[in-house]
Amino acid sequence: MKKILMVLSSHSELENTDGKTGVWLGEFTEPYYEFIDAGYSVSLTSPKGGQPPVDPMSELTEHITGANRRFSEDGAAKDAFAHTMPLNQVSASAYDAAFYPGGHGPIWDLAKDNNSGLLILEFLDSAKPVALVCHGPAALISVEGQRPGFLRGKRISAFSNLEEKLVGRSGNVPYMLEETLGQLGAEVNTALVPFLSNVEVDGLLVTGQNPLSAGPAAKALIELLA
Repeated sequence: MKKILMVLSSHSELENTDGKTGVWLGEFTEPYYEFIDAGYSVSLTSPKGGQPPVDPMSELTEHITGANRRFSEDGAAKDAFAHTMPLNQVSASAYDAAFYPGGHGPIWDLAKDNNSGLLILEFLDSAKPVALVCHGPAALISVEGQRPGFLRGKRISAFSNLEEKLVGRSGNVPYMLEETLGQLGAEVNTALVPFLSNVEVDGLLVTGQNPLSAGPAAKALIELLA
C-alpha cells in the first residue's frame, strides 16, 4: 500500500486583524479522501504536531463540501487530525509522496520551516512527487532557501494576487504569494478567471491555485504515483 504524507500548517494568526487562519478545511478533506478512496494510507504532520488550527471561514456553510461532511462523521480521520506528528520527526523515506494543503497559515510557518524545505527536497531527490495547493506552495520558499535556484524556471501555480485582494486579506498577510514566488524565479501560472480550478505539473512537482484545485491536484499526484 502506498503511503501519503500530508503536511499541515500550525499557524493561526493574521496580521492587522483579530481574525484567524490555519488549514483551509476543504483543501485537507478533498485530497484526504481522494487518497483514501484510491487505497492509499495517509499520515498527517505539522510543524508543532497535535491539532492544527482550522481557518474559521472554511467551516462556514457556503464552503462546506461533501468531503467536509464526510470528515465530520469520520472518527478515525478526526482523531488523526487532532494528533499530527511533529514535522521534525518525519522522513520522506517512509512515504511515497507528500501533499501540502493551504489556508493562509503556510505563508508564515511552512515558508520558513527548514524541516519542511529539507523534507520536500528529500522527496524530490528520491524521485517521489510532492503536491502543494493554494497557499501551500509557500513551502517552496523554504526549499529555495535550502537550495538557491530551485524555483528558477519551475512552472507552478498558487493563490493569485487578485484572489488575495478579492478575499479581502491582502492587508493581513506579510507578502503576496504569487508575486513572491515569481520574484524567486518561478513561472507562476494562474487561471484566467479567479477561483477556478488550475493545476500545474512540472516533473514531480504538482501545484494547485486555490481551494477548487485541491481535489484535482490530489488526482494529479495519484496519476504520478500510478
